[in-house]
Amino acid sequence: MAITKEFIVDRIEVIENGSVQVRTKTAIMEDGKQISGTFHRHVVAPGDDYSAEDARVQAICEATHTAEVVAAYQAAQADVA
Repeated sequence: MAITKEFIVDRIEVIENGSVQVRTKTAIMEDGKQISGTFHRHVVAPGDDYSAEDARVQAICEATHTAEVVAAYQAAQADVA
């Protein structure tokens, strides 16, 4: 009987303002079958450092977080503050 813990980025979404929402699943596996699982979500905003993210998240952020998107996001945040 082998019990393992797996971390899987199972959902990546880009929302209108350019933020990238990431859902990570933590699965507890016993002999290849999931016996428990939880989810964690976090957001990578335009301009954030995403170098420690999953490779797929990095690729999406690189394509999405253009200079124009980052500037628009920062301007919108300044208007809110």
